[in-house]
Amino acid sequence: MTKAAKDGLGRQIGHGLAWSSINSLVIRFGSLAVGVILARLLAPEQFGVFAVALTVQSVVMTLADLGMSTDLIRSEDPDRKAPTVAVLGLASGTLLAVIMALSGQGVAELLGSPAAGPVISVMAFSFMLAGAGVVPYASLQRRFAQDKLFAIAAADLVIGSGLTLVLVFAGWGLMGLAVGRLVSQAVTLVLQYVLAGERVRFGFDRAVAPAVLSFGLPVAGANMLSWALLNVDNVAISRLAGPVALGFYFIAFNVSNWPMSALGQVVRSVSIPAFARLAAGAKDSSFAVVLGPVWAVALLTGLLLAVLSGPVIGLVYGSRWLPAAAVLAWLGVFGSLRTLFDLAASYLLARGASSATLVVQILWIVTLVPAILTGIGLGGTPGAAAAHLATAALVVAPAYAVVLRRSGADLKAVARRLWPPALAAVPAAVAASVAVALLPDPLTGLLAGGLAGAGVYALLLGRWFGRQVGGVRRLMIQEGIPASAPASAGRPAATQPAAAQATATQGGTL
Repeated sequence: MTKAAKDGLGRQIGHGLAWSSINSLVIRFGSLAVGVILARLLAPEQFGVFAVALTVQSVVMTLADLGMSTDLIRSEDPDRKAPTVAVLGLASGTLLAVIMALSGQGVAELLGSPAAGPVISVMAFSFMLAGAGVVPYASLQRRFAQDKLFAIAAADLVIGSGLTLVLVFAGWGLMGLAVGRLVSQAVTLVLQYVLAGERVRFGFDRAVAPAVLSFGLPVAGANMLSWALLNVDNVAISRLAGPVALGFYFIAFNVSNWPMSALGQVVRSVSIPAFARLAAGAKDSSFAVVLGPVWAVALLTGLLLAVLSGPVIGLVYGSRWLPAAAVLAWLGVFGSLRTLFDLAASYLLARGASSATLVVQILWIVTLVPAILTGIGLGGTPGAAAAHLATAALVVAPAYAVVLRRSGADLKAVARRLWPPALAAVPAAVAASVAVALLPDPLTGLLAGGLAGAGVYALLLGRWFGRQVGGVRRLMIQEGIPASAPASAGRPAATQPAAAQATATQGGTL
């Protein structure tokens, strides 16, 4: 890469990271506010029914683009592939929409929540919209156009959430949530085309299609399994414990997603195109360098969510949602691990290892299903949460380590960046727990616990964290990336591009 090319890439990455950080913070806080309002308007049973519909949409949505947006993001010749990808994306999205619209009621009954049937059928049309938006979405991601993606997400949040709240207040109930998501997806599609400067181009090149599908289908399969394994607990709880228990679990899982949604959103927005251009060699250190500060922040956030689960749930959602705290106590740290897995998947996809990513997802879901069923049988919804954390730590993390090593990542450098935050987390958790025990009032306990935990963590890890940020800056300088670019963030949703269009780039309403 020439000096001029490196300078240009550096400016793009710096610009992308800055706008991605703004996007993540603003949209996630906005989504949280809307979710809190809805939690106080809807009963846990209604949340549980909508969780079933959202589970179906999230899993099936990963197939809408057949993994082709990832291929366009990393391609050296995206213009040649775009017309073929547009045809395949629209065809797959439309087919999925028709199938799910017709089978929505049957799927809902199979999952033990017949009331979710009409909602599933309405939300099915979002698949067609997501499939139609593959090309402009990939174009924006490839150009690190995070300012434009922020504008899209903001419009989506305001219009979709505003309509949802109006419809819920008007008595539409769950159907108001479904219609709000569908309208926001339509807004997203229009804005993607407008801001990407893309015109609708359809064509089919028989020389292009096989290569696109050979890369994209494993990605789509891995993405589907990824979302399936993150939602298999919803299915099991709906079937075995009912919609009320699922409503509590759904709230807890959403809160545990905060590290993934905020920090992961920043990282995923630029990670695939950045790793694709920077990672090289058999002992590549770029993954380890980015991992250090990301892991430190993700672990602290997840740890505090776990230790302070009671005050967090009670203050944010209200006392009637307190049964969700026992679930969040397990899922908090799991959310931190998910951020790392997302970064690892981005690195693997950037290096062309889509099949390896698929293998990890298959292993994950094969081991998670029996663990979830056992956990529910032994401990109810908290048992299901514990099964998630155990499977992630004992199965998925080692599996990612193996495939990362085979893809060229320097695992010794990775290990050196994992253990310091893990050691600092122990006394930080003790400090936060003691503060909460001494101050039982939710507000004062939350503030004191958060300050105590974060303070101990920063005291023990501050210098180390500074060195990690310095390492990111040195990598930027080495690769010709301006040191002024944000250095504390280095993916789904770029591991889940279609789902990213429908959920992650939307503000969401829950």
